[in-house]
Formats: sequence, C-alpha cells, structure tokens
Amino acid sequence: MQLFFDFPIRPQYTFSNFVTCSGNNTALEFIKRVIIPDSGENLLYLHGATGSGKTHLLSAISSELTDCSPGSPVPVIPLDALTEENCRSVVERAGEQSHLLLDDLHLLRDSSLLRSAVWQLFNDFYESGRKIIATAALPPKELNSLDEHLQSRFMWGLVVKLDISDDESRRMIMAKLATDRQIALPSEVSDYLLVHVRRDIPSLAAALEQIKQRSFATKKSISLRLAREVLG
Repeated sequence: MQLFFDFPIRPQYTFSNFVTCSGNNTALEFIKRVIIPDSGENLLYLHGATGSGKTHLLSAISSELTDCSPGSPVPVIPLDALTEENCRSVVERAGEQSHLLLDDLHLLRDSSLLRSAVWQLFNDFYESGRKIIATAALPPKELNSLDEHLQSRFMWGLVVKLDISDDESRRMIMAKLATDRQIALPSEVSDYLLVHVRRDIPSLAAALEQIKQRSFATKKSISLRLAREVLG
C-alpha cells in the first residue's frame, strides 16, 4: 500500500516562487476560486506546453492544502507513474483524500484498465462534491488518452491555458531560473538565448545550465561572450 505515498509533496514549488505573467494570471485566479472551501467551484483543468508551470502550480496547491490540514497530506498523482500494477492501490488511497490532484493526463498509458481507474476516481470525487484539479499538455477535447465521456466531463469545470509564448514571460522565467541557481544573468545573455536556442522553457533552461557549468568550471562571469563560446 506504499505506492500511493511514493508521490511526494514537493514544498520547493510554492505560489510565492511561481513566476506570474500575463499568460498565467487567469490560471492563478481560477486556482484561488477552486481551493477556497465551499466556493462552489469543484473542477479545474490546466493545460499548456512543457515548462509552462502546470506541475509547479499543482505542487503549490498540494503544499497549501497540506499546510491547511497538518497530518493529512494531499499528494499530486503523476499519471505517467500510474500502471496496471499499482492502479488499484492508487485509486483506493486517492479515494480517501479531500482533493484529487492529477498531473500530466496526456501521459496516461494506453490501457483500458487505467482509463477506467481515472474515470472511477473522477466520478467518485465529482459525485461527492470533492474538488478535482488536473493538468495536461492539451485541452480536454484533444486529449486522446482519455475516453470521450471523460473529456467532456472535464469541460464541465473551469478550463484555462497557461501561455508563456511571449518573450517577456520567457525573460521573467529565465531570470527566476538564474536566481534559483544563484547566478547573475545579464539581459543581453537572455536576449541571445531567445534568438539562438529553441524557445521552449526546457531548452532555455538546459542552455542556461550549460552556461552556468562553463562559468563555474572556468571561473568566468556569465557574459554574452561566454554564452557564445558555450552555444557556438
């Protein structure tokens, strides 16, 4: 029965260290509405590209709910970790929780047993009036990993896209990544990365990590020259 609690609370992801920008303000407002007890909003679906902050927000929700109920952790369930071997125990333990937090629905394995398990969880929580918050890379109607009836159920609630496609949002996130790594990131280096690296957040983060490692190894400050040396 340990499997369910192998999905840990991640206190490093909080609302206070989440980078707020124009593309995620609506999501934050919806989250506030859903996590308030007796708010009348019980279903929220967040979707967006990799690196848009879905898992960060879901983990922040988990931490906040756990802080409000010491001794009753509310873990995030990553759907890529759900298997035919563990789904029964996960469903049983998840059913005891006050909230259902499902991460990366698009990574659910192609299995009728797993789809049935997620459907059972959804119905149990929805019919009992408990709150459900889920994330995926795609909006519900495009999520082929789920049955059509569950796709439509997710559209009954609040659905919002996390959009960090503008350069200003990317700059803000790179600045946050640099702060987390305790490095100074000149603005001209951020601008260089936006031009010479794939513009998704994982690629930008990987490039920043390369530059940081070269900086530490050579004991040179991060500069446009160093970025060019690293990235060619």
